[in-house]
Amino acid sequence: MDIIKIRYTFRHKGSGNIEMKWYSIGQLEERAAAKLSPVFLDEYELISRDLYTGLKDENGREIYEKDIAEESYINPMTGKKVIDRYVIEWESGILKMKHIDNQKGADRYLWMRFNEVEVIGDVYRNPELLEAAE
Repeated sequence: MDIIKIRYTFRHKGSGNIEMKWYSIGQLEERAAAKLSPVFLDEYELISRDLYTGLKDENGREIYEKDIAEESYINPMTGKKVIDRYVIEWESGILKMKHIDNQKGADRYLWMRFNEVEVIGDVYRNPELLEAAE
C-alpha cells in the first residue's frame, strides 16, 4: 500500500443523511480536520473510520473496509450463475471477505480474490445489500 487512506463516515444529526469523506494521512497531517470539511463540526456524528485496503476491485475501484463486494460465477455442478456477497473486514490482521449469510466456510481472503469481485456499496449507505443475494 503506497498511501494510507481513511474513509470517514458521518451522519448529519438533523437530517440523518450519511456523508463520506476520503483523506490520506498526509492531508490529515497538513491541516486541522475542521478545515478539511464541515462534516468535522458539531452538527455531524462520526460513525466510522475505514482504512483503504491498498487493493482495487475488478473495475479499478478502491476497496475499503466495510465495503460490500459481490462475486459471481457459474456453478460447475448446476451450470447456474451464483452471486455471493461479502463485507470487507479486518480479522486478526488479515483482510477477509465475510459472507453476508455467515455460511460456514464461505469467507474468503481478500488478497486472493480482489480482482474477481466488484464493490457494489458499503454497510452505511447501502444496508439493504446485506440481504441475501439472489
